[in-house]
Amino acid sequence: MESIEVMKARAVSGTIVPPGDKSLSHRVLILSAIADGDSTITNFLPSEDCLCTERALRQMGVRIERPSKTVRKVHGVGLRGLQRPQTDLWMGNSGTSMRLLAGLLAAQNFKSILKGDQSLEKRPMKRIILPLTMMAAEVSPGNKKGFPPLYISGRTIHGVHYTSPVASAQVKSCLLLAGLYADSPTTVTEPSKSRDHTERILPHYGARVEVDGNSVTIYPAESLHALDVELPGDISSAAYFVVLATLYPGAELTIRNVGLNPTRTGVLGVLKRMGANIEVDTSRYGEHPLGEPRGDLIVRHSRLTGITIGGEEIPRCIDELPILAIAASLAQGTTVIKDAAELRVKECDRIRALAANLRKMAVNVEEMEDGLVIEGREGFTPATVDSFGDHRIAMAFIIAGLLAERAATTVTDIACIKTSFPGFEELIAQFR
Repeated sequence: MESIEVMKARAVSGTIVPPGDKSLSHRVLILSAIADGDSTITNFLPSEDCLCTERALRQMGVRIERPSKTVRKVHGVGLRGLQRPQTDLWMGNSGTSMRLLAGLLAAQNFKSILKGDQSLEKRPMKRIILPLTMMAAEVSPGNKKGFPPLYISGRTIHGVHYTSPVASAQVKSCLLLAGLYADSPTTVTEPSKSRDHTERILPHYGARVEVDGNSVTIYPAESLHALDVELPGDISSAAYFVVLATLYPGAELTIRNVGLNPTRTGVLGVLKRMGANIEVDTSRYGEHPLGEPRGDLIVRHSRLTGITIGGEEIPRCIDELPILAIAASLAQGTTVIKDAAELRVKECDRIRALAANLRKMAVNVEEMEDGLVIEGREGFTPATVDSFGDHRIAMAFIIAGLLAERAATTVTDIACIKTSFPGFEELIAQFR
């Protein structure tokens, strides 16, 4: 089992560039595959998750060239040009791949099977099976609990108005992709607004989309057109270094080309409410071809104060809650994270994993059903902690190790980091 040992950082300064946005890499790859013509994607994230989406599209007849590690040239087959895969489609650990491709495949004229690893096959899929079934799709789970694998028999589907009980970008995106093929408009309404990449970029490929508050409507499409695009950096990846610079005495760090989509910047808002010194500079960047704002972050050390994180703020920072828990551990006072039960059905039960690891590092933490209560302290006690096979837990506690005094912190089972952030270890090497 691969592990890493980290001591307190020697300094935190300079400039780093995070990898391309993972959410956008999935979505742009899928839309380019079903567009008419050739699309070039620059700053594509070659993580294991995104490579699962790429591999599945190749299995369905899409030719995808790799001019370099982070560039993809996609030869689109058109909206109805996908071919039946000859083997099962392997989603690995990628919930995004499974849920988005399920929406796409529900409307094809062939059968397909989506499978994943042990972790993915414990993640809930009823949240997409129910609305897809309402659209007349045939999607069956591998067991009564609604877990993968998913067995899909593509067919003609109908537009619906679905009110989702959870704010989930993956559920919404699944239905919007299916809605491209429906016989009437499809509307998805959420209790609060989840990340909006899909509805933001679909019109740039030629789809008709209407947004009204927390509701998004997609109209059936005749075709999509190709698009060349350079993706911004992933703010979820940048967040680890924002927290590191915020908590490390004397730090000043510049993070270049970070995606600043308003539905993704919740982590910056939370940290600023805690007292973080984060400057956003957009002067180097013009309008993005996907309507995705971006800029540079200049982060300086500051003393944080505990706050309450909950409500509509949660969907805008759900992926960053593990690293925010690290920030809360060194803040003055108590931080409450609530309304985040979704953390229990990620790559692992992140609430349980955070509580277990923080206690090992001498943090006083109370585990709640939907979150955590964390009492801030002056520093971390070095320890050996487990990633639980979850990339965000692994990276969060590597950052904690870079902040711990006196001795080394060991994080075990870190191979999972490659699912979202290849090159993470190389980036932190400059601080070790």
